[in-house]
Amino acid sequence: MKLDIRLPEPPAVLRRGPFRAGAFRDTLHDPRTAVVVGRLLGPAFLVCFLTGLFSHVLQHQPHWLALPARPVWGYRVTQGLHVATGIAAVPLLLVKLWVVYPHLFAWPPAKSVVHALERLSVAVLMMAAIFELGTGLLNVVQWYPWPFPFVPAHYWIAWVAAGAITLHVAVKLPLIVAHWRRPRGAPVDPEGPSRRGLLTVLGAGVGVVTLATVGQTVTPLGRVSVLAPRRADLGPQGLPVNRTAAAAGVFAAVRDPGWRLEVVGPRPFALTRAELSAMPQSRAVLPITCVEGWSASAHWSGVRIRDLLERAGAAPGDRLRVFSHERFSPYSVMDMPGEWTGDPLTLLALTLNGAPLAEDHGYPARIIAPNRPGVLQTKWVARMEVVR
Repeated sequence: MKLDIRLPEPPAVLRRGPFRAGAFRDTLHDPRTAVVVGRLLGPAFLVCFLTGLFSHVLQHQPHWLALPARPVWGYRVTQGLHVATGIAAVPLLLVKLWVVYPHLFAWPPAKSVVHALERLSVAVLMMAAIFELGTGLLNVVQWYPWPFPFVPAHYWIAWVAAGAITLHVAVKLPLIVAHWRRPRGAPVDPEGPSRRGLLTVLGAGVGVVTLATVGQTVTPLGRVSVLAPRRADLGPQGLPVNRTAAAAGVFAAVRDPGWRLEVVGPRPFALTRAELSAMPQSRAVLPITCVEGWSASAHWSGVRIRDLLERAGAAPGDRLRVFSHERFSPYSVMDMPGEWTGDPLTLLALTLNGAPLAEDHGYPARIIAPNRPGVLQTKWVARMEVVR
């Protein structure tokens, strides 16, 4: 049974400004404009959600889920899309909110229980969308002015946003269908050029912010992406760095002349860096891709992880647990599934671009593997354990 909520007309003192009847008449605030902008914003959020979900699963891979180690550029593409579409969604969301904001002044605020719940769901959607794009944008520049951890908050609010968007589309589907396209033969609205002008400016804005930032992933555009937080060719040994050895507090460990890599397995052993360098070396051209969106390819050489595991008595498909000298980090311990431990391109890297690793890039040894987030390419490796 439908329960109507009858509210009186607002008093005369409120029937002014945006609350007065007919306060918003131009077509820039009509359903047609809202639907047209939504056709762009919806796919942007969908791409962000799916690529973000893939990134989360890679970083927190369940033991029962097998993921491919190839193509080597897979994570570079998906995370680049995630950040690029997230940045492009910022002007789209701002315009969408501007188009629909007159509904904030609708009277009565709720015509029925169903209408009240619908408006509440829209409020949740708006807050979740603003939170996701705002925190994501600050994460790109590595600024965290909040007391909660970014990754879990960003992940779970993404599910809230996805659910709110699904509910919103379901509720508004008749309106969306009615305004998806202008009927053939319909007279041109005299305000039509204004709507086209708004969409033209919006398209130009999306194009500018994308071009100004996407160079951190699409490296040929690096010099024109003036707002990109990273350039692929800037950093020690021609590769960017997120966390330096000084920030990680590992100088004492990595500069120790007695440093040894400890490998724990059925046949445990330990090797100095010189002994690692004396083993058969493999080379690979692999990208480093960080969750902030930047990526860069480099030439790596070192010992294959599968050779080290074989020497330790591991069986094909065994997992690997890697420990870093960096102790106070959520990524100081990394688990590597068998899809990567058995891949010939997964290396314990000793050199970068033809020279020994710089301390900021993980000296004396680091992990480099295909199709993996940068946070899982462990630097300053101290110990590796076979996990069966």
